[in-house]
Amino acid sequence: MKKILLLMSGLILLCPAVRAEAPAVRVAFSPDGGAETLVLSVIDSARAEIRLAGYSFTSPEVARSLIRAKARGVDVLVVLDERANQNRKSQAAIGLLAGGDIPVRLNGRFAALHDKFIVADRQTVETGSFNYTRAAAHMNSENAMVISSAPAVASQYLQHWNARWSEGTDYTLPY
Repeated sequence: MKKILLLMSGLILLCPAVRAEAPAVRVAFSPDGGAETLVLSVIDSARAEIRLAGYSFTSPEVARSLIRAKARGVDVLVVLDERANQNRKSQAAIGLLAGGDIPVRLNGRFAALHDKFIVADRQTVETGSFNYTRAAAHMNSENAMVISSAPAVASQYLQHWNARWSEGTDYTLPY
């Protein structure tokens, strides 16, 4: 490992160089290649923060994973397309989140908020065609990609997520 010379108060110290972890990329596909498992692994490994942006949201598996993250102290926020989530299945999955004390906002500003990504701990991004639905996991041809140890990439996704969140309206349970 390279060494770095530090000059402190007239003293020269020889210290090991600090090396940033290189980004890692993982990919998976569905219905037969583990895309849902990859998505759930990102949620399940988050320690501090999850920001999810999605188009269609009907997956009870993803909802339960987010609720478990919230229960272990992770700050979870979700923004979804308003029009794509008016059906019964979406309302049930979103209701699970809201009932689990996870704030959800619906954004109707665009013809489609077609984003599908998760930012975890400001370091990891999951993205791809994978909607957070059972159909994406079991019936559709989809892809998911996770980029880990990439704070610069995560920062760009967070900036986009924050804009969509700020334009959304709070989801409230109908009962």
